[in-house]
Parts: sequence; C-alpha cells; structure tokens
Amino acid sequence: MNINRNIAISDTGFVFDPSSGDSYSLNPVGTEIIQLLKKQKTIEEIQVEIVSKYEVDDVQLEKDIIDFILTLEQYNLIENNE
Repeated sequence: MNINRNIAISDTGFVFDPSSGDSYSLNPVGTEIIQLLKKQKTIEEIQVEIVSKYEVDDVQLEKDIIDFILTLEQYNLIENNE
C-alpha cells in the first residue's frame, strides 16, 4: 500500500488532496497508522505497533485497521498494490 504522492499529510493529522480539494482530519491513531503506511509497514506490523502503545483488543484492532485502510482507498488517498 502506498500513500498517493500528491496527498499532503501533516504531523497533526491534517490530510489534503490537491487533486480534489478535499481535506480530512485524523485522530492520533489514524495519523499514526498513516505514518506507518508511509514506512511501508504491513497490516500485521501496524497492529503490533499499535498494540504495544495502547490497551486494545487484537481482534477488534485488526478489523479497525482494515476498515480504516478501506476508507483511505475509497477516498483515493492510498493505492493497494497487493
């Protein structure tokens, strides 16, 4: 998965798509997931990273990460190359 090149993402979770003019605001966990995706981390690696920092259920977290990634794809913010 790759973040689309033209997407601007701030460290505070502000996302801007200049091709559509749309902007989004992410919560801290969403911002962290985006940063991990930028580092080419897999879903499993992202899950391990988040579980190590937050008290969350593994199974629910995996579902939430997948849902978040599907939402990013829906808004054309990332491309799934797998």
